[in-house]
Amino acid sequence: MARGDIKSRKLLIFKGILLLALGLLAGVLLILEFGPWWRKTILLAICVWAFCRAYYFAFYVITNYIDSEFKYAGLWSAVRYLLGKKS
Repeated sequence: MARGDIKSRKLLIFKGILLLALGLLAGVLLILEFGPWWRKTILLAICVWAFCRAYYFAFYVITNYIDSEFKYAGLWSAVRYLLGKKS
């Protein structure tokens, strides 16, 4: 582990809760900003869901189903891998 990695289970759970709260707050503020139109709300939900699935693909599917030996440290590494430029 790198020196700056969080090791506390409680702190990691708290961080996850904060990220969830931030996402919910941003979504609510966007909906309130543009009015509670159902079409925009549904499109926002689809956008968030799609990016979450892409993130899951980048970090879970690649390492568990495509190439279990390839390790990388971020989204840029995943993009480089998918483009065929292993480092």
